[in-house]
Amino acid sequence: MVPAASNSEVKHMNSGPQGPARPGDVNALLGRGSEFEGKLTFEGIVRIDGKFTGEIFSDGTLIIGEGARVKAEITVDTVVVQGEVVGNIRAKTGIELHAPGKLRGNMQAGSLVVQKGAIFDGNCVMEGRDGATRPVGGGTTASGA
Repeated sequence: MVPAASNSEVKHMNSGPQGPARPGDVNALLGRGSEFEGKLTFEGIVRIDGKFTGEIFSDGTLIIGEGARVKAEITVDTVVVQGEVVGNIRAKTGIELHAPGKLRGNMQAGSLVVQKGAIFDGNCVMEGRDGATRPVGGGTTASGA
């Protein structure tokens, strides 16, 4: 599965728009140059900087780092995208797209942040506090916000 990051790997990770995660909080890391195919489930925070293909399920936070390439169906609490994602994302709490991140697929989230320079190509459905869903974007392509 995904190898656990050693303390030295976690301490040397670059800082940047990583959402709620602090480098010392990352439970596992799929580093640059690594490739993984399969089903990933985890607790806490996981960062992907390499290539991943498959399915991802968690009640935690997923960080897709700059340079990462993920082709997956993703169901998590929170996701921060700085790399490239092809697939659908369901995030209970929220989704953050940071430049130069790219998302090609549909998303369903409690909240959405799209930084200028990020690319989103798909449909978005927002979930209100009452659990009701409402479509956003009408299937158009957005480039930044």
